Order: sequence, then C-alpha cells, then structure tokens
Amino acid sequence: MRTLAIIPAYNEEESIVATVDELIARAPGIDYVVVNDGSSDSTRAVCAEHGFNMIDLPVNLGLTAGFQTGMKYALRRGYDCAIQFDADGQHDPSYIAPMVENMVSTGADIVIGSRFLTEKKHLSARMTGSALIQFMVRLTTGRKLSDPTSGMRLYGKGMIERFARESDFGPEPDTVAYLIRQGAKVSEVQVSMRDRTAGESYLSFTKSISYMLRTCISILFVQWFR
Repeated sequence: MRTLAIIPAYNEEESIVATVDELIARAPGIDYVVVNDGSSDSTRAVCAEHGFNMIDLPVNLGLTAGFQTGMKYALRRGYDCAIQFDADGQHDPSYIAPMVENMVSTGADIVIGSRFLTEKKHLSARMTGSALIQFMVRLTTGRKLSDPTSGMRLYGKGMIERFARESDFGPEPDTVAYLIRQGAKVSEVQVSMRDRTAGESYLSFTKSISYMLRTCISILFVQWFR
C-alpha cells in the first residue's frame, strides 16, 4: 500500500521541521507532502531550507483547499491511500502503519485514528461538542464513531479520487457522515495524540464553537441536499 502523508501547514515554522523529521524516522516507507497554505511566517523558507517535499500555495485558502491539494497530488501519483497528518506535532507517525494494516484487513475506505475507541473522553467544552457531533453522525447514519472530530484520517484509493475531484469535499465529520450514507466503510484504530506546543491552529476558541455548530447543521440538513 503506497501511502502518502498530507501535511497542511499554516504558520508552522516552529513545528514543521520536528514533525517531518519524526515522520521520516518513525514511519519509514511513508511518503509525505507539505502543503504550505499561504503562510505569513517562515514556513515556506524553512521547508525549502530543509529540502522538504512541498506544494506552495500563494495565498491562504484554508484547511479544505490545502487538503484537497494534497489529495490531487496523491491521485496523480497513484497512491493507494493518503493520511491527513497535522503539521503541529499532535499526530504520532507510529500509528500510521497500524491504520494502514487495519484498512487492508477490514477493507475500509476510511480509517480514523480515534482517541476514544478504548479510552473515555474527558470533560471539556470541546469534548462536549465532539459528543454532540458523534450523536448527529449516529442519528443520520446509524454508525457510531468514537472520535468523529479526529484529524488523523486515512483514506483509500476510491476516497482519494472523490476528494480530489469533488470541490465541496472537506476533511471534516460532515463529509465522513455523507460518505457513510453513500456506502463508504469506516473503521477506527485507537491512537494517542499530543498537545500542540507551537504554531498557529486553524481553529481558535470562537472558531471552534462556530465549527461545532456549523458541522452539526451540515450533518443534519446540508448534506442531504448534496
């Protein structure tokens, strides 16, 4: 299974080197591409200095466009699967191999790296939002996902093509819910994630609240009219 790690990066000059170096060291055989999403800091210069495989977007287009750029790259180069991998060091590359193995053994189209498959969610505003999205996904698909908001997702060949060709496919829970209703098979693998130590998140606190609300509305209503 030729696997590509897609690393969308926005203002990650402080973490991108450690992230890519760890990926290379702990996930040998996994290719990667950094998608510099119009960063206003030195992310592009740092990647160029270290010779990283990079696609450089001239302006900030957001996570969806950055990820879709990586999926187009994966499709054109014939990868069997592609994983969404954070640039901030939160994702542990040692879990990529078990996720690929799970995809092979289960025939899943999407494998989610779940923080809560065998562990309980801690109480917080963000986890409350995650639980609400989990309920919405189950209500509309009948499928229980333990960690629908996980950003560590592995997509198979068929999903690569759909994300590359469909302009409204974002790497978000509402798209996963839509794909489940379209017949996609989703599996989960228990992973651990680390806290961000540097850089700038795509989601601030207020954006996180807005994200949760928009996602729930999208799952309940918008996705049915796709």
